[in-house]
This record gives sequence, C-alpha cells and structure tokens, in this order.
Amino acid sequence: VQLQAFGGGLVQAGGSLRLSCVVSRGTFSRYTIAWFRQAPGQERAFVAAIRWSGGSIYYADSVKGRFTISRDNAKNTVYLQMNSLKPEDTAVYCCAAGNAIVSTIVRPQTYAYWGKGTQVTVSS
Repeated sequence: VQLQAFGGGLVQAGGSLRLSCVVSRGTFSRYTIAWFRQAPGQERAFVAAIRWSGGSIYYADSVKGRFTISRDNAKNTVYLQMNSLKPEDTAVYCCAAGNAIVSTIVRPQTYAYWGKGTQVTVSS
C-alpha cells in the first residue's frame, strides 16, 4: 500500500485548506485511513480517521466541528477539509493506513503504511 498526501500550504487564521491522500497498490479496502500531524518539538498526534469499508469516522477533539474527513472510492482518495484554521493547527500532516480497532485508532503504531507529509502553516 502506498500513500501520497497533497494540498498543504500557507493560510491565514480562519482560512481553509483541503488535503488529499491518494492510496494505491495492494488491497486497502479493509484498512482505516487516518490523518496525523506533527508540529516542531511535539509528538505525532491523531487528527481524523475513516474506515474504507463502511465509512465510520473518528475525530480528535481539537478538530471536531472544523475538520471533515471523507473518501472518494472511485479516486482511491481520502480528503481532509480543514476550516476555521488556527495557528495551532500548523504542522506536517501525514496520512496512514492500517488495521485499526476503535481502541487503537488514535495510536500511530496501529498504522503500517505512511505517506510523506505535507506542511500546513497557519499565520495569525
């Protein structure tokens, strides 16, 4: 399974960005696809996840109501729509794939496959 993340950039506080994660190779229909982010000097943190089959969705409390995760099966792509961005959302955002259960969905160790990150910078 290979993942590629796109769509980062520089945006002012209150603005929006949409990240895309293209998933290819292998059988990933049973996987959960998640977004994580890592700010300088901080640990990698869970942002959101979606089950490819069934579509169950999970969010970190810090992004609920502002971020929306979705998938397009035809394009093998998972999106992260980020609205009302704040300076504290600044980080490198990565997408990952793995077999996750509810109790492990927020743990980076759950995910076997990772794409390269994309930088999101929110200016105040």
